[in-house]
Amino acid sequence: MNSPEKNNITAVVLAGGRGRRLGGQDKGLVDLDGRPLIEHILGLVTPQVSAVIINANRNQQIYADLGHPVISDNMADYQGPLAGFAVALAACNTDYIMTLPCDGPYVPVDLVSRLSAAMKDNDAELAVAYDGQRMQPVYALIPRSLLGSLQDFLDAGDRKIDLWYARHNTALADFSDVIDTFFNINTEDDLSKFDKSGTAE
Repeated sequence: MNSPEKNNITAVVLAGGRGRRLGGQDKGLVDLDGRPLIEHILGLVTPQVSAVIINANRNQQIYADLGHPVISDNMADYQGPLAGFAVALAACNTDYIMTLPCDGPYVPVDLVSRLSAAMKDNDAELAVAYDGQRMQPVYALIPRSLLGSLQDFLDAGDRKIDLWYARHNTALADFSDVIDTFFNINTEDDLSKFDKSGTAE
């Protein structure tokens, strides 16, 4: 398999959750500065990759109108991010996917290159963002070759993302200098805290 480069990476924006802490709203479509939250994310991540897929389990047509393919989990009842990873790995036309959530409005311009460098420098199977204290598991670079491993994990009834990562040689990509990357919007209060410049207050 080729090493991860822009031309063989598909970004997967994870918009498949319930949004329970936001009153059940579809978080990707929440208004932020006059635009749906996911539009801010798409604008920042699209230049870093060769393709984008949106993983959504409702409002699929609204997401499709943003101009990118939309895929839904093939497991019922909102089984978590790994379900989105699996359908994206199966659907992508690139060697790698790079995952990120729909509720994190600050996306570094070097998100993909940092994950790629960590994978290459550590000769790892996959790479996950690290904020200086803990892993941020939904920001990950994963090769399509791991689809079988992930599907076996899910078929066995497992859902915990950290446990699946532990089965593989996982590199941690350092983002401790840009921890606002991991500020996510879960509540109305979070919306009010977000500064329009692109960082949390």
